[in-house]
Formats: sequence, C-alpha cells, structure tokens
Amino acid sequence: MENGLYQAVISELTSFPALLTLKVCAACLAAHLLFSIPLAWYLGSSRKLTRKLVSFLVTIPLVFPPIALGFILLTILGRRSPIGQVMESFFGFRLVFSYPGLVLAAFVAGLPLLVRPLEAALRRDEIRGLTQAARTLGCGPFKAFILVTLPQVGPTAASGLILALARASGEVGISLMLGGNIIGRSNTLSLEIYNSVAYGDFDRAMILCAILAASGLIMYLALEIITPSEP
Repeated sequence: MENGLYQAVISELTSFPALLTLKVCAACLAAHLLFSIPLAWYLGSSRKLTRKLVSFLVTIPLVFPPIALGFILLTILGRRSPIGQVMESFFGFRLVFSYPGLVLAAFVAGLPLLVRPLEAALRRDEIRGLTQAARTLGCGPFKAFILVTLPQVGPTAASGLILALARASGEVGISLMLGGNIIGRSNTLSLEIYNSVAYGDFDRAMILCAILAASGLIMYLALEIITPSEP
C-alpha cells in the first residue's frame, strides 16, 4: 500500500500539476512585485478620479464570481477578440489556453488580497508623515517609497504576497476559462482535483488535496511569523 501511495505521488499525473502550479505561483510572485506593489502605492497616494476606477477594477475579483470573470477575460483576450488577434498576428503570442493564461488568471485572482491591505497601510497618517518628511529632506517620490515607505509597510506587503500566492495556488474558475484545463498542458493542482473526481479517482484527488493542504500550512506558518503579535 505504501509503495502504491509513493507511485501515485511521483506519477506524472500528480507531478505535472504540482510542478505547473509551482511555476504559476513563482511567476505570480514576480508579477506582484513588479506591478501590484507599485499599483498599491499609486492607489494609496493618488487623489485623482481615475484612482476610484482603478480601485474598482482591482476589487472585482473579490466581489465577482471567478468563472464569470474568467469568461469576461476570455472574451476580451481570446483568439477572436481584437486584442487576441493582434497578439497572435503580430507577435505570434496566444494568451488563452496556455501557461501565460494560467499566470494571468492566478495574478488577477490574488491581486486584491495584496493591493487593498497595502493601500490601506499606505494611507495611514504616520506612514504619510514619514513619506512627506523624506520628500522635504530631498528624496524623490521613488526613493522615498523604496527607502522610507516600503520598510514601514513591509509586514503588510509580505502578508499580502503570501495571501495572493495562496489564492493563486487554489485558483479554479478564472484558470478554467483562460487555461482550458488541458491535460498535460494547463491542468494545475486545483483543476486536476476536479478532473480526478470527475474520473472517479478519489484516491488521487485526496493526494492532490494533501499537497495543497501542505502548501497552505506552510503559508499559514509564514503568515504567523511575519504578522507581529499583539503586546
């Protein structure tokens, strides 16, 4: 029985979704560092009317059904859409039913879990005061953010990143639409659990759930370490 369990864990049917999910999460981490943190800084510092629109778009994944949001993104970015046709005709790049589509789905799903808490932290009076003091002493906006603001909200940013990655690892609805759940190509762990149940392979579904549970436990412990305890 132990040998059978070991073979089930290392089989390609299990290892491929696990490795694919890991790759998607790694790409999401890089995307959040490059885009989500600057986006939170913009929302936390801007008073322009466009901020409300951007804030609304960021919040949509929290209040809109994932499968419906995935369908909207599929309609906008699919091969028959103007954007999809331009990407494929001029750049030879197809977003949907591919690894980049999975990354986009996971990124969108986790976006508000990082941006909204970080935006709220950046709006705190003490953070704004330190930032203004740095600007008064000659720091530019970018330098003040990197050297003064970001270290002050570091725990919030780190917690948001972990939550966004946790959401990415368990994403189903948007990934199903943009990735297509193609076996051996775009079936992440969460999608493969669905496939296993559909095929009646409940043992493998339990193994895949155990892998997600283990990763979730690791992220929870990381959150406990990062989050400062109450005095």
